[in-house]
Amino acid sequence: MAQPVSAAVGRPLSAGAILLMLVCCFSWGFNQIAIKLVMAEIPPFLQAAIRSSAGMVVLLIIIWARGVKLFQRDGTLKAGLFAGVLFGLEFVLIYSGLMLTTATRGVVFLYSAPFIVALGSYQFLGERLSAVQWTGLALSFVGVAVAIGVPQPDVDAKVLLGDLLLVAGGAMWGATTLIVKGSRLQTAPAEKGLAYQIAVSIPILFGAALVSGESIAKMPSLGTVSLMAYQSIWVVGLTFLLWFGLVKTYSASKLSAFSFITPLFGVVAGYVIMHDPLTPAFGFAALLVIAGLYLVNRPAKAA
Repeated sequence: MAQPVSAAVGRPLSAGAILLMLVCCFSWGFNQIAIKLVMAEIPPFLQAAIRSSAGMVVLLIIIWARGVKLFQRDGTLKAGLFAGVLFGLEFVLIYSGLMLTTATRGVVFLYSAPFIVALGSYQFLGERLSAVQWTGLALSFVGVAVAIGVPQPDVDAKVLLGDLLLVAGGAMWGATTLIVKGSRLQTAPAEKGLAYQIAVSIPILFGAALVSGESIAKMPSLGTVSLMAYQSIWVVGLTFLLWFGLVKTYSASKLSAFSFITPLFGVVAGYVIMHDPLTPAFGFAALLVIAGLYLVNRPAKAA
């Protein structure tokens, strides 16, 4: 079956797309810190379920304002439900992992997703990365690893399990991106594609909270409520919508490569908010990431 994504293959990112990706990356980098801070008052799966529920309300308002036909038959149901299941499982894995590992370690392992997208785009979507672009991906990953400062002496089996759960969550994220790019979701409005994912994730996350016996012991503080609003309204309701809109328009592998910037923002957020130390290698690591992103997004030369 012909893939509906060929128009986006190889398309260089515009200045506007780069700016939007930077906004998303900054927001997602801080989001891991927000999740860890909220865990002190709202357990992980309930936190994720509430976040998705509130984010769905925001998305429905946007859908109503833009006049998007959410229930029009367009052949997206199977792909949408599949993407939704992966989306829900992704956050079960992410929140489970963040209970065991640190936010700074978690964010770097979560962003193994670009490799999944790059390999999947090459294998299934017809996107071709040159040797220079693969080198760029490798440079970006090395830069992120140096920025986080791995290996760390205080890593035990529990932390490693958390790391692996975050890697699995990143794989789910990458697979969801590939489904959006390689199915009829590619031609559907971005709002509808995201609605499938959030709606299906809600019962999955509430089910995980029920199985885990989670509950909220007391009324959350104003700070926790504010961080939940940030996650629900801004991250889920708006930046995820921006992301899926960009995925429909541009090369999936190049967009995902840009997400390597997110862990750097996460490290800075950890330093400013949680007082995590920054290593002297951070500046060098940032240069590696920027160089890698330049190589990945460099327009191909005409034959």
